[in-house]
Amino acid sequence: MAETYLTSEKPSNSSPLNPPSRIICNVCQKQFSQYTCPRCNSRYCSLPCYKSHSVRCTESFMRENVVDELRQLQPDDQTKRKMLEILKRVHSDEEADPLDADADDSTLSDETIQKILSGGEVNIDDLSLEEKKRFQRALASGELSKMIEPWEPWWLKPAARTICLSRDGARLIQHTVSPEDDPESNQPSEIPHGPETPLPSLCKLISTEPSPLLTVHLVDILYSYCFTLRMYNGDWQSDAVGSAMVVLSISSVLGQAGQPETLSEALCYCLEQTCSPAYRDIGGFQFGLTIVDDVTSLLSLGGPALVCMLCDLQRMIVAAERELKSEKQRKPRKSEMKNKLKLAERKVYFIMCWVHEQPGEAWSSLAAIVSAEKSSLMEYGGNKSFPITEKNVAENKGKALIEEM
Repeated sequence: MAETYLTSEKPSNSSPLNPPSRIICNVCQKQFSQYTCPRCNSRYCSLPCYKSHSVRCTESFMRENVVDELRQLQPDDQTKRKMLEILKRVHSDEEADPLDADADDSTLSDETIQKILSGGEVNIDDLSLEEKKRFQRALASGELSKMIEPWEPWWLKPAARTICLSRDGARLIQHTVSPEDDPESNQPSEIPHGPETPLPSLCKLISTEPSPLLTVHLVDILYSYCFTLRMYNGDWQSDAVGSAMVVLSISSVLGQAGQPETLSEALCYCLEQTCSPAYRDIGGFQFGLTIVDDVTSLLSLGGPALVCMLCDLQRMIVAAERELKSEKQRKPRKSEMKNKLKLAERKVYFIMCWVHEQPGEAWSSLAAIVSAEKSSLMEYGGNKSFPITEKNVAENKGKALIEEM
């Protein structure tokens, strides 16, 4: 029986009495087709014909494969996955633009895609020259920031006002309501968990009275924590070492073993670091004032929220220590970093135990004082001709403000 040659895309029914029909490739019209495009069901004979049968079809199919592969990555690859998802969205938006006549310019190279699919590390050096240019243009224009969902700090959420801990400082065991049962309920992951074990009494940690400057040191630590979480969009877990290093660079208490004696001194140091070349592009002085507002908000929540915040900071530092220990490659000053993190962890734990023993009304008073300090900083902020120091800010203070305090 003679074979039948078809050019239709409809599949033919084959049986022992009816040999299979042979369908001509829809692309080259020269060879018999052996494959079917999973998206448009077009028949083709080879890889070149598949790539040329529909540029948008093949690119879309490859992009979906990349996204599916990225979803299967382990949580340790979270940073890489986020970067790649942003890159894919950038190129998807460019491809969807009808004014873009050259479709090939809106895609990642085959080499980059193959590296992604194979699970390899991808960084800026793996991109082609044209891909780097498009990525840098998107970065400079702010397109990448638009693709990142705005993060709302947990201390500004309604659930933060209802944080409760046990009398010994440990977190309470609460029944979790699923979102399906109560769509309006807050997710338990929004608020950092408190300590898993009871906090010891200060008399078991030190034999003398705690320093009266601990309130100043607490504000310094609060500022560094809020700054870091806003910088990392709330996701310090994606880079625990980097997040912990930011905390140490902003906090004089944790990073420099500093002993600020006044709130003005503590806030001026933090603002000076915020306006330094390392972090100037984040927002400068105005961003620093936003962090001061965050500090006031956290203090207004009371002791339980402060304990949860310090517990979250302790987890960050411990995670950074664990990452440094697991890294096989030697980093410059790795030993010094580990020592600083260890000391910072101890200080945070001590402050946490101290906070737990303070009366609740102390935090509202401290919040009011920090708010007053912000007013002084705002008066000073208009003069950029001299550096931010405690002396300069103090000179701008009015006597009425001091008398009021």
